[in-house]
Amino acid sequence: MPARSAQDAGTGHRRPNVVFILSDDHAAHAVGAYGSVVNETPRIDEIAAHGWRLDNCFAANSLCSPSRASILTGTHSHLNGVTTLATFIDASQPTFITRLREAGYRTAIVGKWHMGDGPGHDPEGFDHWDVLIDQGEYHDPRFLSATGVRRVSGYATDVITDMALDWVEGLPGDEPWCLLICHKAPHRPWEPDAAHADLYRDPIPLPETFHDDYATRTSSARRAAMRIADHLNHEDLKQEPPMGLSYEEEALWKYQRYMEDYLRCVASVDDNVGRVIDWLRDRDEFEDTLLVYTSDQGFFLGDHGWFDKRFMYEESLRMPLVLCYPRRLPSGGVHAGIVTNVDFAQTILDATGVPHHARMQGRSFWADLTGQGPLPRAEGMYYRYWQHDDPNHHAPAHYGYRTERYKLIYFYNDGLGLAGTGPAIYPGEWELYDLEADPHELRNVVDDPAYRQVRDDLARRLWDEQARLGDVPHPSQPRPPAISGN
Repeated sequence: MPARSAQDAGTGHRRPNVVFILSDDHAAHAVGAYGSVVNETPRIDEIAAHGWRLDNCFAANSLCSPSRASILTGTHSHLNGVTTLATFIDASQPTFITRLREAGYRTAIVGKWHMGDGPGHDPEGFDHWDVLIDQGEYHDPRFLSATGVRRVSGYATDVITDMALDWVEGLPGDEPWCLLICHKAPHRPWEPDAAHADLYRDPIPLPETFHDDYATRTSSARRAAMRIADHLNHEDLKQEPPMGLSYEEEALWKYQRYMEDYLRCVASVDDNVGRVIDWLRDRDEFEDTLLVYTSDQGFFLGDHGWFDKRFMYEESLRMPLVLCYPRRLPSGGVHAGIVTNVDFAQTILDATGVPHHARMQGRSFWADLTGQGPLPRAEGMYYRYWQHDDPNHHAPAHYGYRTERYKLIYFYNDGLGLAGTGPAIYPGEWELYDLEADPHELRNVVDDPAYRQVRDDLARRLWDEQARLGDVPHPSQPRPPAISGN
């Protein structure tokens, strides 16, 4: 059994170790604890059972690299500089990892980094790092570390877990440690391992919105090339559709193939989460570890006929987030307030008793979980997707503001010359959804006179939040009515 971590002199509590498990593109509605009807995730659910499930956790920019940068730095994309997949991180900026390391934590990241590589972009602030190159491979993946590149035999999800736990096993002394386990799965092209290759042979239920006709959506949304029926390719499907199918039949066949492999990759992630839980218990560390499971954003699982993410719509915006720390937190908790990935850094620092960095923009929700608040809950959240009209998905640049009930989106449709964006510019367009009356976001009510006051109020909140965070509105965004003369 390892020596126990030193006590925190300020609180009298043993300082927790931290295990932060981050998967890639795992939708909340493919997690059992969130009511999934397409799969089961018993080991991820176990974290929620021993701790908390956060029901309204959202990505501030639903794209892999930007989300990872926000998680690390506790800042929005416009501040940390990672706006698109092709704008790499300045790895020298402060993160929750650098704060923990300064406070005596040993720190490591193993798995997917995906924020650039090379001088200035490789991980910094970690005592140990071993990361996939770019997106990485599912089978026999290559890893980059401070000593160079090597290939490791095996399935990526298993290998990443092995390497991560090996690092902890080799630590001397009793100082606390923080370990980031970052999986490639279940990212496209969804390549399962042999152990899970036969799961999900039965028909997988279609989402209610699979046949969404986009009748009230803007042209901005309709331009996106993310249709299961039209845009999944041979690499995704691993075989050609059967001959003689109608367009509608082929779309359903593609959905089944896509979902089978996606859920098989999730099953491997769930098994490896279980390995970490069992390992912590074997070390007598489970009670004194802050264990977090999340994904870098949501994902469309046939919702609205789509795959991928990027949009501010719920399935893309919403992140799974379950965590436990049995020594300090009650079990079986559910947090309904709005939180975002920008909040993670400060929350982890509060859990470990380490001061925030002044640059961080989030709101720690640690006091919400411990009952030491209550602090005022967030009134809403700000979202911005920057990677306009990229050649693969053609999703539009947009931003917006979501409250508990409403969501206002402005598609400003301009890449602003950023790396990774397309050159086309389109007129700005608005969408507004009443999430209480229309939880599936099928009816855009932005032009409905009954919602005029709601629209104006949200437009003011959006403008105010951009000012508070220091983000610059697009020149085409009109000033809200109440401040039009300012």
